[in-house]
Amino acid sequence: MKAVPAPAHVAIIGAGMVGLATAWFLQERGVRVTVLDRTGVAAGASWGNAGWLTPGITTPLPEPAVLRYGLRAVLSPSSPVYVPPRADARLLRFLAGFARHSTASKWRTAMQAYIPMNRRAFEAFDALAAAGVASMTNEAKSFVAAYRTEAERSVLLDELGHIHAAGQQIEFDVLTGAEAREVEPSLSDHIGAAIRLHGQRFIDPGHYVHALADSVRARGAALVTGADVVNVRDEGAGVRVITSAGTDDRYDAAVLATGTWLGELARRFGVRTVVQAGRGYSFSVAIEHVPAGPVYFPAQRVACTPLGDRLRVAGMMEFRRAEAPLDRRRILAIAEAARPLLRGADLDARADEWVGARPCTPDGLPLIGRTRSPRVFAAGGHGMWGITLGPLTGKLLAEQITTSQQPAELQPFDPLR
Repeated sequence: MKAVPAPAHVAIIGAGMVGLATAWFLQERGVRVTVLDRTGVAAGASWGNAGWLTPGITTPLPEPAVLRYGLRAVLSPSSPVYVPPRADARLLRFLAGFARHSTASKWRTAMQAYIPMNRRAFEAFDALAAAGVASMTNEAKSFVAAYRTEAERSVLLDELGHIHAAGQQIEFDVLTGAEAREVEPSLSDHIGAAIRLHGQRFIDPGHYVHALADSVRARGAALVTGADVVNVRDEGAGVRVITSAGTDDRYDAAVLATGTWLGELARRFGVRTVVQAGRGYSFSVAIEHVPAGPVYFPAQRVACTPLGDRLRVAGMMEFRRAEAPLDRRRILAIAEAARPLLRGADLDARADEWVGARPCTPDGLPLIGRTRSPRVFAAGGHGMWGITLGPLTGKLLAEQITTSQQPAELQPFDPLR
């Protein structure tokens, strides 16, 4: 595709982690940016997720273990992976593609795509911190994956073995239940085995994304909320961005970072990959002993993160419409799954109940880079890893936008694949 001049003014559509990181790193390269979002900063999946920065275990979502749930399990409202019984054609297309990619060989291929990104993930966070983004990343002094039994723990041990075999390094300790409680007193006596991961971090995602937005504004960007973008047109010498309110503005280039809704605008530019909402739920509770770092219950797929003096409890992968209302059955299912495993958590006095839509792709790989138009770029589809990989995505995409050269790390994530 013919290269175009480096843009002077870029529209970023979407004010989540990925969109704002792209805006920030474009500013580093001297580009003027305008960020537009139909709701507000961190209004989608960026606010209420677990906030883990875990490149050590950032892996493709489609994997053989997912298929072991079986039809009866995924149709149960209490299942950690839930598909509504009335699935539409688009969802069925996604699920068929997801199943095709849930094999060991395809997982290994996708894992090779993630490894170069995982190795550099913290680099982008450190660059933001060095420039004064006013929200710190927290070193996970402990990061414990806890299980009832050693047999349950074998699943993650096998996965860590596969991650190591793929060429990605992660340090960990294998603990007994008693050792795990010594490290993390918030674990109950039902925990009989655990793994402690090293070298990971965590953030308060809502606070962090708002701090990133403040930094982007302070460096001269316009950040327009309530802007529902309904059309993007490539006019040869630039792009037109049109909102439902009738505004019609011209830019040199545009970045589509709209999360679950990426396909609505990207499809007309040759992006055919389905982006499906994989909805996650969370809430916060008081707990007698706030953990020193994240606590994960992999068998129940429940993720816990200390945020201030409370514990955020998150879970579920619910494949349904992003706009569907919060389903309290999912909140209750997470609470009941965590109840016997946590000590001193007031799971009946929940606050901040939330649902957000992770943008998932059938092959488990995000869509990052130039579309069929040399002036329109996609940045989304990260599934569960938009927080971990969002800043690096922005850094690498800013490089591609300003140089017309695709960084090697982005080649597997070509939106036109």
